[in-house]
Parts: sequence; structure tokens; C-alpha cells
Amino acid sequence: MLTDMKTLLLVDDEPANLQVLRNILSDQYRLLFAKDGERALELARSEQPDLILLDVMMPGMTGYSVCETLKTESRTRNIPVIFVTALSGSEDETRGFALGAVDYIAKPVNAAIVRARVKTHLSLVRIDELVKTRLSVVQRLGRAAEYKDNETGLHVIRMSHFSRLIALAAGFGESWADTLLNAAPMHDVGKIGIPDAILQKPGKLDPDEWAVMQTHPEIGAEIIGDDGSNLLDMAREVALNHHEKWDGSGYPNGLKGTDIPVSARIVALADVFDALTSERPYKSAWPIDKATGLIREQTGKHFDPDLVEAFFQCLPAILEVRERWQDQY
Repeated sequence: MLTDMKTLLLVDDEPANLQVLRNILSDQYRLLFAKDGERALELARSEQPDLILLDVMMPGMTGYSVCETLKTESRTRNIPVIFVTALSGSEDETRGFALGAVDYIAKPVNAAIVRARVKTHLSLVRIDELVKTRLSVVQRLGRAAEYKDNETGLHVIRMSHFSRLIALAAGFGESWADTLLNAAPMHDVGKIGIPDAILQKPGKLDPDEWAVMQTHPEIGAEIIGDDGSNLLDMAREVALNHHEKWDGSGYPNGLKGTDIPVSARIVALADVFDALTSERPYKSAWPIDKATGLIREQTGKHFDPDLVEAFFQCLPAILEVRERWQDQY
């Protein structure tokens, strides 16, 4: 059906060029046409096409100007733009990519190349949408756990950013650190499975209650499951292992040292620091020097010594995050 087709916006001041593209693409896509830059922007804003094929050399507003405008507006900045142009110099391509285009197709166009490039970039958009959806699910599951606990949403934001900063200071790459940032909110998702009478008890838990509380890492791992994606795999190992301790005295499995996944070791440090320095209805916030003193004292016991060193390297940045995301009571 036509409504299931992806929509392409074709922009060229020469009707003959638009007709060529129509012949190549009309059997697979819904097509919109514009003969100048101003009309192209109107259609991009109102119709939200899935992809734009854009000529460069047009009277009035050039394709470069159209692309630049598209990338500055929130409604259109994520629409992929492919330049279709007779300008084939490397400097022209460099300029186009700098403005945010995803590809270049040289005129006169080859039908097979046009179809292949369009299909490729629409597939990349779909992959990006799936990644964003998966990330949204992870974040919302993290929020679900907060409704069961005395923590706040800002705690999760802070400790997730602390985790990323510690990872970078410890020498991990940006991509891995960003995955940790997005996996960390799931660390306590297993608390969904803990009875409210235990989770929200104002006093100290008795031994039986504590035994139930200690099951939340395994519940969290079960909730997340074995997805096979980098993000959810990391979220699972964080949920399962963030209460393990460097000296082997943690739970649920009593792992020791580097047997504990490094993602969970980082989250454990970030989580404890934020918990200590945050005010809650049932406790006052610790001063920074008292909290950092405990972390030093627990080096080699609760915490990985190398990660504690990384923590102190990035402590100024951690304190900036803490200041930005203060709880409001």
C-alpha cells in the first residue's frame, strides 16, 4: 500500500532531472518534488520525508544552504540528505559532508546506484530508530524500579554520569563509556521483585528480610534476560554484579577482584558515592570529604583500587554533575 511506503523528497531546479529520479524510484517510494530551496524546506517541515535527494547548484537558495538550514531545525535535522550533483570535486564532497549530508551521488545518475544508496541510508535510519527504542526501554525499566524504592530519578542520572566519567578516567573508550552510561540506570531493576514491606521498611532489616533483599540482583538479571545486544548485555552484568565487592564479601555470588565485571565495579563505586552524598527523607547527606574518606578506606575491600584512583582523577567533573542534578525536597 502507498501509505506503507517511505517518503522521499526530490529537489532539483531542472524538471528533466526530477523526471529521471521519478522513473528510478516511483515504484518503491512515495515521492515529493521541489524545484527550489524554499519549497524544499516547506515540504521537509510539513511532510517530514524519510530521506531527501538534493541538488546543489540551484538558483537562489543552493543545496548547501538548504542542507545547512535543515540541520539547524529540530524537526528536520535527523532527515538524511543525499546530494545529487554534477559537482564531483573532493572539496565539494567535503563541504557537503561537513554540512551534515550522508552521501553524494554524481550526475548523470546511475539507476542501480541511486536505488542502492537510498535503500542503504533508509536502513541505517531504521537501525538508529531501533537503537533509540531499545535505549528508551532500558531507561523506562530503570524508572520503574525507582517507583518501588526510596531513590529518586536524579540519583540514577547522577550515578550513570559518574560511571561514565570513571570509565573514561580509567582508560576506556568513549563508546564503551557511553554504553555504560545507558546501562547503569538498570542496576536496581530487580527491586521491582522485592516486596514493598521489605523494600520500604524504615528500620533495619531482619536476617530473613535481608536474605530476600539480596535476591534483587538475580531478579534484575532475569528481568533483563539474555538479549545479545551490547547495551542490554552490559545492563544485565551490572544488575547482577553491582553488589559484589573487591575482597569477595559481596553478593549474590561472592565474586572477588577481576572476576567481577568491570562495568559492575564502576557502577558500585558511582552508586555508593552518590548514595552517601545525597539527602534522603530518612538520612542526611554526607559531606564530600567524609564520603571520599570512606571510599579511600574501602579501597581494596569494597572497591577496585585502580578504579578508586580513576574516581579521584575525575572527582571535579563528578562534583559538577552532582551540582547540576541536585535533588529537590
